[in-house]
This record gives sequence, C-alpha cells and structure tokens, in this order.
Amino acid sequence: MSPLINPGDLGDATILDVRWRRMAADPESYREGHLPGAVFCDLDRDLAAPPGEGGRHPLPDAGAFQEAMRRLGVSGSRPVVVYDEADSTAAARAWWTLRYFGHPDVRVLDGGYRRWADEGHPVSKEEPVTEPGDFTARPGGMPVLDAAQAGALAQEGVLLDARGAERYRGEVEPIDPVAGHIPGAVSAPTMENVDPAGRFHPAEFLRERFISFGALPEVPVGAYCGSGVTAAHEVLAMELAGVHAALYVGSWSNWITDPTRPTAKS
Repeated sequence: MSPLINPGDLGDATILDVRWRRMAADPESYREGHLPGAVFCDLDRDLAAPPGEGGRHPLPDAGAFQEAMRRLGVSGSRPVVVYDEADSTAAARAWWTLRYFGHPDVRVLDGGYRRWADEGHPVSKEEPVTEPGDFTARPGGMPVLDAAQAGALAQEGVLLDARGAERYRGEVEPIDPVAGHIPGAVSAPTMENVDPAGRFHPAEFLRERFISFGALPEVPVGAYCGSGVTAAHEVLAMELAGVHAALYVGSWSNWITDPTRPTAKS
C-alpha cells in the first residue's frame, strides 16, 4: 500500500491537519478552512518533545504521544490521513511518528490542502467534536539513528542531508548556531522530491534520484535535516522509491550540541 493517498480516496479515516508555516504550527489556516472532519495537530506540541539537547524537535516519549493522539481521536483500528498546506513536509513528520509508534495505516494526502481545495472538494470552518481515540503507542515501528550511528552511517553507508544545499555547504545557517553538515553526508534537498504544486514526483523519478546519491535498497541509508522534520519527508520519498531509510530524529540541531562532534563545510 502506498503511503500517499489522493483526495477522492479518503474514505472513513481520522484526518489530521498538520499545517506548519514559517517553522511554527499554523492553527489560523486551519480555522480559515480545512477538510471536513479534520482535527488540527500541532507539530511542535503533538509530534515532538520540548526542544533541548535532543534537538529542536526530539522524539516524544510514548506516553505523551499516545495521549496526544487519543486527544485527536486517533485509534489503532481506524486509518489515519495526514495533510499540510501542499508539500507534505509537516505531514510527513506526522506520518513517520505515527508509524514509528506502531499505527498500521497512515497515509499522506499528496498535494495537501491546496490540492484538495483546487480540485473543488468541500472545505469546512467547523471544528469537529472529537471522540477520544484508543491508540496505543508502541515504539520501534520505524528505524532511527542516534548521533553516533548517524556519524558512522555517513562513513560506511549513505546519510542524506535533506536541508537546502546552501545550509549543507555551510554558506548560511538561519536557525541553528553552527553551520555545516555531518562529515560524509550527501546533500539531497527535500524540496526536489516534489513538483512545483507540492505533489511527490513519480516513484521512478524518485528512484533514479536516490540511486544517484548511492541510496539503494541493499545499502544502509539514513536521513537528517535541521530538526527531524524535513528528513521525515526524505524518508517518505525514499519509501516511495523502494528504499527503507532510518531517520536521525535529533538531526543537525542535536549533532551540534556536542562540540567534540566534527562538522564539515563544502
């Protein structure tokens, strides 16, 4: 089953609106219009632990994530569809986190809210009354990397850096206090996984793209970014291409908390 879904195929699913703009949750857009029945999911609060040494968006613990998902109406026996504005960056983090904690049926609305609205599907401003879900969080459903494993993978396998190329090269760093990348990592900007409308490129296109980076099904592959959000998008794109990759959730914002870890610029 593809991790993507089209607007006409949602069926009876729990729908989470994960819009996130300018590095912050975007409940205002949700209030202005959302998919009927959708519940707003705050990426910073519901899909991550508080920032700290683990990075800007550390993995939440199982209890906190389970509580958040139940509050949003998520049950283990009901499919979940997640979406954001268009390019699936935030939605991919929701997809990945739910899969990591064991939900068996999570799909991303390809093209997000913009595609839904552009195709003439109904939009609502009504905030639904949500019945609590019964989702049970069981960690370990998706592979993860810690800092040591990410550093080793950059040397022994393929570690993709999902940030923009200028951040990878260390020319600019608008968010974190140190610029550069993990030595040995390969620049693979996330936004090249989608077309101008925010929809994912076809699987064959993505397969060829990741092959060019050395990311093959038989090779150990991982991804990181600034804080584990856009890297989840990279993992999703690789899933579409038939490559199963691990996520370094702490990513660059965790890597640089230890000054003994090496950094590179190029």
